[in-house]
Amino acid sequence: MHSRSSKVSVIGAGAVGASMAYAMLIRESAREVVLYDVNEAKATAEVLDLAHGTQFTGSSSISGGADISLTANSDVIVITAGAKQNPGQTRLELAGVNFSILKSLLPDLLKHSPEAIFVLVTNPCDVLATAAMRLTGLPANRVFSSGTVLDSSRLRWLLAQRFGVSTANIHANIIGEHGDSEFALWSQAAVGNVPLLDWKLEDGSTLSRDELDAIAYSVKTAAYKVIEGKGATNFAIGLSGARIVEAVLNDEHAILPISSVLNNYHGVSGIAMSVPTLVSRNGAVRTIDITMQPHEQDLFEKSAAAIKASLDSIGI
Repeated sequence: MHSRSSKVSVIGAGAVGASMAYAMLIRESAREVVLYDVNEAKATAEVLDLAHGTQFTGSSSISGGADISLTANSDVIVITAGAKQNPGQTRLELAGVNFSILKSLLPDLLKHSPEAIFVLVTNPCDVLATAAMRLTGLPANRVFSSGTVLDSSRLRWLLAQRFGVSTANIHANIIGEHGDSEFALWSQAAVGNVPLLDWKLEDGSTLSRDELDAIAYSVKTAAYKVIEGKGATNFAIGLSGARIVEAVLNDEHAILPISSVLNNYHGVSGIAMSVPTLVSRNGAVRTIDITMQPHEQDLFEKSAAAIKASLDSIGI
């Protein structure tokens, strides 16, 4: 249930923004959801379509349009606006164009909601979360991205299918860049209370390294597969965004693999990457230190280098 008088603004009424607004309404993530887009006809149409169903969504309300002042006094602002990822295009290729969109939006959004917590969903989300923090001067807890919350959900679903266990009992994270250098932190994964690497399958065997690699690869390439078939990924990221918003508004102190700018985390500083993070009413309040095997530490550093290269390429 939503916290009283909570307001969330979703910036961008494309497939992701509209799905996120829909997810927040049906989950009652917030009392008031605003959908903003520079394309007034699109924003108004999506708002109308959503509003027509509010008889069935509890007490949450939806409004929006092309006037940015509608976002005023938001508790959380979720930014999904940007050019969409085309088939075969990497998230990092989107960096330059989406950075300029972000640069034009942030000052107005911050002016209307000086206390808001900003959640970046637009890709490449790690690059843009880092850029947004530098552009606004906000502390890292108040401007972060959805990171690998969705990737970790994809991983848990695949493992749940493979093991015949509820996703709620799979504890496994994808960390690093939300992109091609992300990786599964297998050494810390568990099924129930059993380390995942020790989990016995029905025939008494454990998952082979090849199968683990194949599962991680399926997660990494899942978005490309979905985009190829339907043009965008929208439902699962909409649900992931709603989940992050709830952790903030309900002051949950939930641990989620969101991406915030790190400060000497396993040797990485000054760039946003996904690691398990405590999320409360104050945003991304604390990164949780985890043990990494030497090969995982190497992957983490490679992931950091990929994000840094992208930041350098767009001059941030």
